Amino acid sequence: MSASATETPVGLIGRRRESAALERVLADARAGTSAVLVLRGEAGIGKTALLDHLAAHAAGFAVATVAGVESEMELPYASLHQLFASMLDRLPQLPAPQREALSVAFGAQSGPPPDRFTVGLAALSLLGAVDEPLACLVDDAQWIDHASLQTLAFVARRLQAEPVALIFAVREPAEPPVLPGLAELTVSGISDTDARTLLASVLRVPLDPQVRDRLVAEAHGNPLALLQVPRSLAPAEPAGGFWHPEGRSATSRLEGAYLQQVQSLPQDTRQLLLIAATDPTGDAGLLWRAAEAQDIPAAAAAPAEAAGLIEIGARVRFRQQVVRTAVYRGATMAQRRAAHLALAEATDPELDPDRRAWHRARAATQPDERIAADLEHSAVRAHSRGGTAATATFLRWATDLTPDPARRVPRALAAAEAAFEVGAVDHTHNLLAVAEAGPMDDLQRARLERLRARLVCTQVRSGDAPRLLLDAAARMAPLDAALARDTLLEAVGAAILAGRLGPGELDVARAVRAGPPASEPPRTVDVLLDSVTGRIVDGYGGEVAALQDAVRTLCREQESEATATVGWLWLACPVTPEPLAPEVWDDDAWHELTTSGADIARKAGTLSVLPLALSYQANYCLHTGDFDTASALIDESIAISEAVGSTPLTYGSLLLSAWRAQQPQALDAIEAGIRQASAQGEGRALALAEYAAALLHNGLGRYDAAQAAAAQACAHEDLGFFGWALVELIEAATRNDDRGTAVAALDRLVPSTRASATAWARGMEARSRGLLADGPAAETHYREAVEQLERCRITVQLARAHLVYGEWLRRQNRRQESRVQLGAAHDAFTRAGADGFAERARRELIATGETVRKRNVSPLGELTGQEAQIARLARDGHTNPEIAAQLFISPRTVEWHLGNVFTKLGVSSRRYLHAALPVAEPSEPV
Repeated sequence: MSASATETPVGLIGRRRESAALERVLADARAGTSAVLVLRGEAGIGKTALLDHLAAHAAGFAVATVAGVESEMELPYASLHQLFASMLDRLPQLPAPQREALSVAFGAQSGPPPDRFTVGLAALSLLGAVDEPLACLVDDAQWIDHASLQTLAFVARRLQAEPVALIFAVREPAEPPVLPGLAELTVSGISDTDARTLLASVLRVPLDPQVRDRLVAEAHGNPLALLQVPRSLAPAEPAGGFWHPEGRSATSRLEGAYLQQVQSLPQDTRQLLLIAATDPTGDAGLLWRAAEAQDIPAAAAAPAEAAGLIEIGARVRFRQQVVRTAVYRGATMAQRRAAHLALAEATDPELDPDRRAWHRARAATQPDERIAADLEHSAVRAHSRGGTAATATFLRWATDLTPDPARRVPRALAAAEAAFEVGAVDHTHNLLAVAEAGPMDDLQRARLERLRARLVCTQVRSGDAPRLLLDAAARMAPLDAALARDTLLEAVGAAILAGRLGPGELDVARAVRAGPPASEPPRTVDVLLDSVTGRIVDGYGGEVAALQDAVRTLCREQESEATATVGWLWLACPVTPEPLAPEVWDDDAWHELTTSGADIARKAGTLSVLPLALSYQANYCLHTGDFDTASALIDESIAISEAVGSTPLTYGSLLLSAWRAQQPQALDAIEAGIRQASAQGEGRALALAEYAAALLHNGLGRYDAAQAAAAQACAHEDLGFFGWALVELIEAATRNDDRGTAVAALDRLVPSTRASATAWARGMEARSRGLLADGPAAETHYREAVEQLERCRITVQLARAHLVYGEWLRRQNRRQESRVQLGAAHDAFTRAGADGFAERARRELIATGETVRKRNVSPLGELTGQEAQIARLARDGHTNPEIAAQLFISPRTVEWHLGNVFTKLGVSSRRYLHAALPVAEPSEPV
């Protein structure tokens, strides 16, 4: 059992606060609710000591540990494998996709590169299968390999109801930031009183009070500085009272102190320590083989062990990570190379070729094609294991060690492309410069220009991005037509994203038309590119048919679960299925694309794509009036984005708050969205925020504000929701008696609704015409609007048709008839949670003399977003493992959430969920 929160643990002086926090973490895990904590602090501040103390006092816990090493190479999942070594006997219990992904990641079997998030889900499932409380301790997390750290970050954000404590120690400052957003505890220095106590425990001679106070002040409460710096002094120095500490950081002092200890050791011992510091595996057999290669006797270890610097048994363990760092950093470059060479020679080329290649690369003094070729092979193996960062690193080293400029160019390009994929922007620029310095053929030059354009697109959202992509495509066209058209689609996407703030889609689309034609048979990319450019250049009319064909092609692909292509299309935002279906007012296709797209992303485990797919599905659900599902999908999208460390998509929540008329949150979110879109040069996002403002204000009856916002949203024909913005402008302008503006907006709306000719399109046009008409003509249009919108899935717009029809009937003094329409609108808005429009309908009903009944709150309103999702899936017959796989949580967490659901809904088991959560009537066309 750990020490209590009120007592200082034996061996730890001045750590009551930290010990109490760690004890709470253990208590939470012991109770089965999981706990994650990141210890942050400078070197020597006591993070490792706290982890060691926790490991020694975690009664009833199994303990798994791993420590990052600064000289460790980016072998993918190496640290994760080490941490999970004791749990791999549970691997057969995992679902087949997870089991295979983890086996490939750990090199236990061959296969296609595993999706890194499926690996994360497998890791989560392994932890969820533990039978006893488990403490996972990760020291020096800033040096953990990229793939392992990303997986552990995902796991840390998804742990909920497992008896697991996951504790990281991170040396600060860390750049880039490590594990942001997790619960953290800054480990600060101990107090002066505790520092004096600690210092007294390690002094070998009496200490002059003045020198003691200087040491304490200079250490700034760093325990390791207090423990080690005095040991590096000659006995006479402190006793005489004349010694003056150097004004260096605690880290440099610590490394300097340990380096002084190391330098006082025999030469063979120093060499042995350097080899041990250079090898991150802790493999004692490897250490002794490398030592033998340098004629270092086994007795060389004794002085280092006697000094307490290292322990060599079945494994090699430094007393502190800062010792390893001091030894490695304190060696000359020639000494490091010798250590790497000894380790390379001692490493079996068959069993561990990648580590051997890495050590050979570090030992190299000049370019060497054999080493470069080995590194290139290692990159291929790393990629097959899902280690994108490792792939980039191996290729970068291969580039540096390639003597032939002609071979260096393709390696540099491949390395640059890999570096771009992992976000290593500086490396990407440097590698492109290396490639450009060599002899390049035309295709290589085109690839280089394409990558530079993509860098511009992702880094600064510059208006130059479409032009740069067009130039790269033009250079590529005679060499690789397919890649050229992929690049053209990116150029169109960049132009659409920039919208009014960019160079103009029309010019870009015309340039695309001048590019290479589609292949035969055309790929989906070709169909998509031609239809979108046709819409931009030629407007509606005949091009709507091409767009509709493109949407249907996408539907067929998703039905066949062509995940690779579909995943690429999701990432090609904004030229994606999501805006294309609404662009042609095709609610059936919108339903198919968003639903199957999210399902495919779930099954594939592609968490890089899933948040976007969920956001699109949420937008569709908003239009079908299923706000509860939309809210749950938005919550899940945000949670997954945060779990993988990407920026959450906020526009779904912005639209939801506009429909719900949540104030002032909705207005604040809209204003923030406008500022962000303007700053990033994303004109399409700017228009979406303005559309949300128009929607909010129309719901609240603030027609002046609605018209102003809608007019801004209609300033540019943004793909996917331009027609929606016109509809808002027509309603607001007619309420403001601005007939000219409303008529002009209708004239712009009709070409798309007539060309699309769907029930959704006809209904929206008829409702808009009704707002502009008088007498019998108005009623004819309103009736048509209701009739058409009843045949499609877009129920919120049907409710709005009932609302404006009812408002018109009331103004005609046809109160009884108006109550029917207004009542239908009020019921629909109330069920959905569209509070602004519901209140507008309520006021109109009261004006007819009707008594408005109280809102019937959905039982889902009692549940959190994740609980609602789990409840629905359980109601529909999914098992706990199936729900866990869909929501990227563990089965144990599903079980825990279901317990909360049963309590809130007042049921005893899942068999009663059908009664507690009746299946909503599907919004199918009639």
